Amino acid sequence: MKIRIITPSRLNAQLWSDALTKSPLRPTVVTVVQPLPMVNVLINGSRPDLVVVEATDKSEFEVFETLAAAHPELQYVLVAAQPDSDMLMRAMRAGVREVLPAPTTPDDIAAAVNRLAKKSAPAELSIERHGRVIGLLSSKGGSGATFVAANLAHMLAAKGQRRVALIDLNLQFGDAALFLTSAKPNSDVTEVARNIQRLDRELLQAAMANVSPGLWVLAAPEDPAHAGDVTPQHVEAILQLACTMFDVVVVDVGRSLSAVTLKALDMCERVYPVLQLTLPFIRDARRLRELFHSLDYPGDKIRWVINRHQKSGEITLDDLRKVLAARDFITLPNQYDVVASSVNQGVPVDTLAPASAIARALRDMANDIVPDPAKAGRAGWLSGIFKGAQA
Repeated sequence: MKIRIITPSRLNAQLWSDALTKSPLRPTVVTVVQPLPMVNVLINGSRPDLVVVEATDKSEFEVFETLAAAHPELQYVLVAAQPDSDMLMRAMRAGVREVLPAPTTPDDIAAAVNRLAKKSAPAELSIERHGRVIGLLSSKGGSGATFVAANLAHMLAAKGQRRVALIDLNLQFGDAALFLTSAKPNSDVTEVARNIQRLDRELLQAAMANVSPGLWVLAAPEDPAHAGDVTPQHVEAILQLACTMFDVVVVDVGRSLSAVTLKALDMCERVYPVLQLTLPFIRDARRLRELFHSLDYPGDKIRWVINRHQKSGEITLDDLRKVLAARDFITLPNQYDVVASSVNQGVPVDTLAPASAIARALRDMANDIVPDPAKAGRAGWLSGIFKGAQA
């Protein structure tokens, strides 16, 4: 590996070079002791594999962005003074995988370079996880599918005992992150799509918000106009990679059907359409059933979820069975006050009201997808994942 170090500090150049030369990689290291604006990364036609760059202020960081854009084929380790969230996001968009705060130690430089080298090695292609992908689909606007998806993802994470991703593919009006946190998302699906050529685990992880132990969210775009930036190929790449990183991937598919959402549904091991027991919902649910049939989805791929269920309603589950030709339904009780409080506060219902009927029903639903690790040993729930993946 050929590494070029660019720094205005002669001491840093010497210390970083010594640390890298002594590392297991045994790279060829060239140091350039000059301020970044005075440097051409390609010297006499020589092209490094990786560049360690020290940017001492904002103006030098802007020079670095231009450099990275001109040479996207190179890997970069950026050392920057007090990198804030805006700088980190801009660095990620420029293709940087490692950002270290200045001052940094030679050992930190060597460790960052080693991580990048391992990421590029063929051994990294081995998959340690094979996560399940499940989709929540609204049969009609206002079904509560996003509430179910967000809270289900939170319960599946089991307080950090599993790694769970919630991916919001309601690209025009998605707000799944708001059901779990009031913090602004780091990035969104469209930002990942724009950087799809550089997509790897580090980029996807950086784009996601860690909203609770074991749970990460990839948000929908803030601007509905950006929905068209995401293609079926982007969705396929994102979900395939997410399966290697997480035990369960929960996709909020949204309401609209398109090539993008159909790709997501195709990749789901199981799809949970959410409806309510009113005539407009049932009419649209019947249309969805016909769509699923035309797509040749097996019957066990679809599990209908009846939200805000009341046993005393005019339309019964027996009526719905006749319309949808389905035997079993998942029913979630009507607890408007608890749900509204959860949504308004951006707090999962299992945290806000763990003993409520809606929390218990969602917990049962989560346990049906993957057994509770507190009740089943680690081998038990892992075997359930792989059994489901092979079905």
